[in-house]
Amino acid sequence: MIDQAKVATAVVGVGYLGKFHAEKYAGSGKASLVAVADIDKGRAESVASQLGVAALTDYRELLGRVQCVSVAVPTRLHFEIASYFLERGVDVLVEKPIAADIHQGRELVDLAGVKGLILQVGHLERFNPAIRRLENVIQEPRFVECHRLAPFVERGTDVDVVLDLMIHDIDVIASLVRSAVDRVEAVGVAVLTDKPDIANARITFANGCIANVTASRVSIKRERKIRFFQPDAYLSIDYDQRRAQIFHKPPTGGGWMDIRAETIEIKEADALADEIDSFLDCVRTRSLPLVSGAEGLRALEIASMISGQL
Repeated sequence: MIDQAKVATAVVGVGYLGKFHAEKYAGSGKASLVAVADIDKGRAESVASQLGVAALTDYRELLGRVQCVSVAVPTRLHFEIASYFLERGVDVLVEKPIAADIHQGRELVDLAGVKGLILQVGHLERFNPAIRRLENVIQEPRFVECHRLAPFVERGTDVDVVLDLMIHDIDVIASLVRSAVDRVEAVGVAVLTDKPDIANARITFANGCIANVTASRVSIKRERKIRFFQPDAYLSIDYDQRRAQIFHKPPTGGGWMDIRAETIEIKEADALADEIDSFLDCVRTRSLPLVSGAEGLRALEIASMISGQL
């Protein structure tokens, strides 16, 4: 029996990432996981059995049973499934990118706005404890350098590396620079797929900030680092090591010997659990998500500018 005090929810698409969504909902005191839906019957039944919920192969059978859903299907299906639920009054958390193209992304944002519904986009790094810890310290950065490197896996190769990996950093950078994009310059190379697997982009913002962003899904080792240079400090964040360093410039001038270094150890946290918890709070309180549809669309717009040059 569903606890009416909890938000009735389901997950559409329980592959690698969707399975984790389902597990987080099942473990949340704010949600009642009603079912999981996946076109692969065996996969749906396997996850459903583990979590003690119903297994469906047709997501449309969820209608009337849920208040919100997570959509964790391949990118090409984001619009079809997210729009189906939004049109019928169901709040949606859709994995990144918001849609396969800008037109579809705008339609989703407009639809959620007209219907007065919650549309959140799964840009997980916004819930990374390192970013949350330092977002108030990062003020008016002038230069940003970012590397996101990963070994090759089949998952995510339906899109290029920009939409697969780089878009995480595009979203984080755009949220912290807080300025429109003036222009981008980019280069990419296809290595193991028919789409660019490694790419570099130079993003120039209207306020003068420049971001140099590199993403690769064909690297030998994994690396996720981002650095911010601003008038009063240099900040370096290592996502994997959960460590940040801040080098503070003396407020009253002075030489390099007066620079104050600070190392911050970031406590281990569950960013996906925090993301889903925040989504459930938005569903219950009707408040704007941290990563709204509009912010997901902004990240897709910048990513599309980059992909268009590869």
